Order: sequence, then structure tokens, then C-alpha cells
Amino acid sequence: MDDLLLEKASSSFRSENGLNNADPIRLKSLLQKLNVITVFSPLSDNFSGMALKANSDKRFMLVNSSQSLGKQHFTICHELYHLYIQPDFTSQVCHTGLFNKKADKNEYNADVFASYLLLPKEGLLDNIPNLEIVKKKVSLKTILYIEHFYSCSRRALLVRLKDLKLITSSEFEAFTINIQKGALENGYAVDLYRSGNQNTVIGDYGIIAKQLFDNEKVSESHYYSLLADLGIDVTKIDEGQHEED
Repeated sequence: MDDLLLEKASSSFRSENGLNNADPIRLKSLLQKLNVITVFSPLSDNFSGMALKANSDKRFMLVNSSQSLGKQHFTICHELYHLYIQPDFTSQVCHTGLFNKKADKNEYNADVFASYLLLPKEGLLDNIPNLEIVKKKVSLKTILYIEHFYSCSRRALLVRLKDLKLITSSEFEAFTINIQKGALENGYAVDLYRSGNQNTVIGDYGIIAKQLFDNEKVSESHYYSLLADLGIDVTKIDEGQHEED
């Protein structure tokens, strides 16, 4: 798919889900709205995630919680391409953010779509001072603001800025050094650059498991094993304990 068509697809996807071409996406809320069962689990470094579509309405996503939150957000957008844009899709194991045309065309398309979806051109330009656009010299201050505004990885943002010819290749490399140090020095938290979301689940996986148990479709031990896949150990729940306000 041509890059312009991928940008058009990302814009249409935003519009179909009530989003304009400037605002950041609350990805967990979007996944819940779409009912994409999403599991965040620690995986090996070369495995960013995977997507699986069964029939037309059953969609599943696995995201590597060992990678940074920013990278996880890019991976989610990448998998959304497979699940909603790619024709005749069934399943795909992904190493996202490579932007490699020669390796796998669908993976390249998913990377480009994710870049457009996560970082729309209109929103990017709105958040870059005019002088920096004219001089084609984007500052670290601006980069930090944008990546926290859109909750994206540094690499995803730099790829986008380079494609828009707002930074050079040498500036691209320079901005990949001492990322957390630069954020702290400018008063930003560093959560975005660290792992997280381990064993988080979005969607109705747990509800379905409970329904199967209540309807005697699975045994109690099988039900507990399904919950254990979510990192939940029912045997350790204290029923007498009161919740705090």
C-alpha cells in the first residue's frame, strides 16, 4: 500500500473512532471500545507483539510488557493495522518499528500506519513552533513535549520528524542518546521510556471465563488456570478484606 494511502487509512480510522487529526489517542480506552482482547505480557526482546483475528468480530492482541510504554503504544497501533486495515488478515507475530520495506511488506505497512495513527501530521505541526519549522531545526524541548503529549517512543517520533524533513540523519542519531537523562533535566517523568503494564488485560476475556465457569462449561481448576493466564491467583484473595475508599 502506498504511504499516502496508509496516511489516508489512519485518518479514516481516527475519524471512524471519534478522533480528530490532532489529538492523542487513549489507546487502552480505544481497545476496550473496540473489544480487542489485549494481553500485556513479558516477552523476548525480538517479539514486540502479535495480532489474531477470528471471523469478523473476534480480535486478539498480545503486547510485550518488557518493552517501554512508548514502544508498547506504537506496537498497539501497528497491530491495529493488521486487525482493521490489512485485507484477508488472520494472524501475525511482529517485531515492530523496523520500517523495513524489503523484509515484509505487511510489516512495513503496519509500521507506517502506526506512525501516522500515533503521530498525525496536523497534530505534530501544531505542536512545533513556527520558527523551528522554518529553520527545520526541532529542539529537544519540542521533542520532549510532543512525545509526552502523544505518549510515543522517541524512535517513533524521530522517524516521523525525519520523514517530514524536520530533522537530519545526524540529528536523528543525536536525539537517541541519553533520552532519560534529557527528560529528567527538563522536568519530565521517565515512565514513558520504561517497561510496564505487566499482566494487564483489556477486553472481556475474564468475563467470558467467568461465564464458562458459571454455566459449567469448564471446571473450577480450568477457570482458575484461565485467570492465572491473566496473572490472577484467586486462591490468594481475602474475601473478608474491605476495600479502601
